[in-house]
Amino acid sequence: MTAYLATQRSWLTIERLPGYAPELNPTELVWGNVKGRELANLCADNLGEVERAVRTGLRRVRRAPTLAFAFLRHAGLSF
Repeated sequence: MTAYLATQRSWLTIERLPGYAPELNPTELVWGNVKGRELANLCADNLGEVERAVRTGLRRVRRAPTLAFAFLRHAGLSF
């Protein structure tokens, strides 16, 4: 891989990333938001209730573009 990457230096920039960096992963921010709202204090009797709550939370995030873009900006990403 090192030899291949060396041949691609004209256009490819390589960045070392830490093994675990949730603050750089916008998906972690989405899950944290859903866990803090829809799943907070949820005492479900079955997995179906958990699934419905997760889907509701993900729908909420999807319908709020400013929220979704805020997660991307927080992670250092933009469109």
